[in-house]
Parts: sequence; C-alpha cells; structure tokens
Amino acid sequence: MENVIECRNLTHYYGRRLIYENLSFDVPRGRILGLLGKNGTGKTTTINILSGFLRPRSGECRILGEKIGEMNPLTRRRIGLLIEGHVQYQFMTIEQIERFYASFYPGWKREAYYELMGRLQVAPRQRINRMSCGQRSQVALGLILAQDPEVLVLDDFSLGLDPGYRRLFVDYLREYAKAENKTVFLTSHIIQDMERLVDDCIVMDYGKILVQMPVRELLDRFRRYTAPVGEGFVLPKTAGIRNPSVIRSTLECFSMEPEAEVRARLAKAGVTELAAERVGLEDAFIGLTGKY
Repeated sequence: MENVIECRNLTHYYGRRLIYENLSFDVPRGRILGLLGKNGTGKTTTINILSGFLRPRSGECRILGEKIGEMNPLTRRRIGLLIEGHVQYQFMTIEQIERFYASFYPGWKREAYYELMGRLQVAPRQRINRMSCGQRSQVALGLILAQDPEVLVLDDFSLGLDPGYRRLFVDYLREYAKAENKTVFLTSHIIQDMERLVDDCIVMDYGKILVQMPVRELLDRFRRYTAPVGEGFVLPKTAGIRNPSVIRSTLECFSMEPEAEVRARLAKAGVTELAAERVGLEDAFIGLTGKY
C-alpha cells in the first residue's frame, strides 16, 4: 500500500527538553490516522513539522513523495491544513469567506463547504465573529474540504464543539474521507471521537511511540484486569502488565498479551479471582499511558 505520509527518525527539542527521539511512522493512502498523547508529548509539534512550520533537529518527513522542506507549491496545494486556533477572517459572512477562498483554488468544490454548513444549520449571511468557537472551527474545516485536498492534516479538529455537533462532524468527516479516498492525519483531545473516526492510531508517551496499529486490532487485544487483593498489596514488576494500581483493595492493570498468559503471570504473583473486560479507546489510552 502506498504511503502518503512518511516520517523517519524525527528528533526534536525545545531548548534542552527532548520532545521525542527517532520517531517514525507512515500513513497509507486512504487511511485515517489519529495521533494520541497527553499534553506535552509532541502532538502539535508533529503537526507543525508536517506543515513545514517547524524544522526538526534531525530526521525527515515526506508527503506525497516530496520532502516537506523542499516541497513544490503545486504539491503543497494538494494538502489541507488545519492548525489549532482556526484562524479566519472573522468580519466576513459565511458566503463572503467562501467566495474569497474560492478565488485561490481552481478545483474548488463549493458544494462540500455548503453541505457541511447546511448540516450545522448555519445561515449563509451569518457573520463569523458572531459564531461560537465550535461553529468557527467547522467553517474552517468546510473551507478545507472545499479545497479538495488529497491529504488532510488536522490539529484538534473538534475544538469547541458540543457533543452533538462533534458526533455530526466526526461522522461527516469519515463518510467524506472514505467516499473521496482521502488520507487524513489528525489529533484530538477527545478520544471518544477518535474511536468513531480513525482507522489507525499512534499512542505517544513522552519521547516515544507506545503503540501504532489499527484501532480495531488494539481494542480486540487490549484488556483491563481487576482482582481483589489484601491491604498493602504491591504487584511486583510483571512482563506485559501495564500501569498497575490498587484502589480500595482492588488491583487494576492492563495488558495486550493473551488472556491465558496474563492470568498465569498474575497467579505467580499471588493474584487470583481475576476479572477481564474489553475497553474502549479512551480506557485503552489510559491503560497504556497511565492516569497521571
């Protein structure tokens, strides 16, 4: 499968603080990949590197086969970029900003913009400065979709949206990307959205990738385990067991290992009456990265 985005051995610092080292990943054509990580793990840094606004200390990124720092302007026009903040000309109306942007893009698809505005029930003559933060973010996304890019790079795309509008847009974006065979790389702080939207996920911790795989595979394999334990119990370091904790005499831990192996390993540590359950993406993220 052709990779539309390729990043190899990215290393970056802010001053002396290491953000990550030797970070590598690919995004195949037609896939939606979500980058998950706690604040400060490098999500927006990665977006800024992909957009060309930031040069890493070392490593290389390519989009559509070209190095980002040497990209032809015609290639760059095939990339739709949304950075955190959703900057727009807020004195314009919905109609005015659409006409303004359309003048820059020969392949402009105004129907994509107005279809999303219609779903959001935004009046064409409404001024952007009178809209909520969430509505403004969707105007920005509508303008990106109308550009008809091959690749979408979206940072915190659901910023400011209430649950109903988030669900509407997540479903709309997935339908659009699949119907048009778009490749999407995105971040969001709302992991429930990612579970509905993305095909693949990267879970980052500070300085490294913990997991990179299809979401369905992650959720099929990942389990939360609980068991009653005695007061003062401390689980010794056990291979394949992630982020164990004891709250009110109940052990909680997580693992991607086969259940039979987890039960055998915990039994050796004196843990019995073990209960296993499947989890959603948010709980899997917490299980991988820890609560704090």
